[in-house]
Amino acid sequence: MQRKYLIGDQIMSSILFSVIIPTCNRNDTLAKCLDLIAPGIQTFSAEEYEVIVTDDGQTTTAQEMIHKQYPWVKWVAGPCKGAAANRNSGAKYAVGKWLVFTDDDCLPQPNWLQSYAEAITSSSLALEGSIYPTGDFSQDPIDAPENIDGGCFWSANIAILRSLFEEIGGFDINYITMCEDSDLRERILSLTTIAFIPEARVDHPLRLVNIADEIKRIPKRAIDLAYYMTKHKQNYVRNSLIGLVYFQFVHYLKWGLKELQNNKPKMASMCFATLIIGVPLIFSNLMLIKLRDFSDSKA
Repeated sequence: MQRKYLIGDQIMSSILFSVIIPTCNRNDTLAKCLDLIAPGIQTFSAEEYEVIVTDDGQTTTAQEMIHKQYPWVKWVAGPCKGAAANRNSGAKYAVGKWLVFTDDDCLPQPNWLQSYAEAITSSSLALEGSIYPTGDFSQDPIDAPENIDGGCFWSANIAILRSLFEEIGGFDINYITMCEDSDLRERILSLTTIAFIPEARVDHPLRLVNIADEIKRIPKRAIDLAYYMTKHKQNYVRNSLIGLVYFQFVHYLKWGLKELQNNKPKMASMCFATLIIGVPLIFSNLMLIKLRDFSDSKA
């Protein structure tokens, strides 16, 4: 699938896109994703893209499935240090000029890569495609990212020039559960624009989530949010400690009330649980970061 040609003293790859898919114990959804990225299914030339699955699975992996069913896919073992580190690990094996990231439960459309290729003529060094949640919206509680109008840069559907990705250090591995793509967006925007390419579409099936599991994740998410808000506090109108916490309080309050109006009591309860448990934890983590920074400045 890969061709190479010689320019001067340097061997260059003809691969334009390296598609990177992080996975962890979800072979069923991964298989559906790979079926839609397969050569002959994508309208983009098979010789101009590669697919890398970086696998954080510990009890089971996708290695055998890929070896038998998807021999055109490069499987690599992930570092088991979170999604950000897993994506960075996959990027290290890439030879393409551009890195394209999607998730193992996404369903790319046939013209996904072709649409990105046609958009590269723009001056942007980073691109984001559209994400459409699909499924039974009456379920409660459900979760899926959505990006129909742009401005999100969710890692379920983004493309970035590999040299830029390497220049800014890739995803920040300090994030545990969330915000690593939002953080990457902010660092990219300090250097270049991000173009929204709605034709480069992936569908994202809705996930029915477990409330107990979501509540257990609140402490880790509070750590991530506090870290993100401290790192990018210039983006908030009120960037004082109280202002940062107030922003999150209003966000989860409005979200919970909206879910109640939509007759989603379970989703609303998750929002209010984050409001009651998560916001104080965000405050305490912001305080810890501030105290640590103060101590470091005195050292």
